[in-house]
Amino acid sequence: MRVAQEEIFGPVLVVMSFEDDDEVIELANESEYGLAGAVWTQDINRALNIARAIKTGRVWVNTYHELPAHAPFGGYKKSGIGRETHKMVLDSYTEKKNIIISLNESGPGLF
Repeated sequence: MRVAQEEIFGPVLVVMSFEDDDEVIELANESEYGLAGAVWTQDINRALNIARAIKTGRVWVNTYHELPAHAPFGGYKKSGIGRETHKMVLDSYTEKKNIIISLNESGPGLF
């Protein structure tokens, strides 16, 4: 259904049945969008496995729409590029460099 494939920003709940975890992961990942998702279960290992496998920028476990100010926000696929509301947003504007300095006065002994 279209409502299960698009980002619906409104008071809408889509309920779909599934046989096992692999199927629910496949259903979740079929969407062109990946802003956020949620997993509800009493099995924390199951929740983490599913949360890692679904392609969304944020996954809630046994809760929904908690938006901590310090947590990065942004989606996967057609749900945006990059992250907002976190220091990692600066990664888009920086280049990393690794500088290694030896303070050993006798040298490394390799050359």
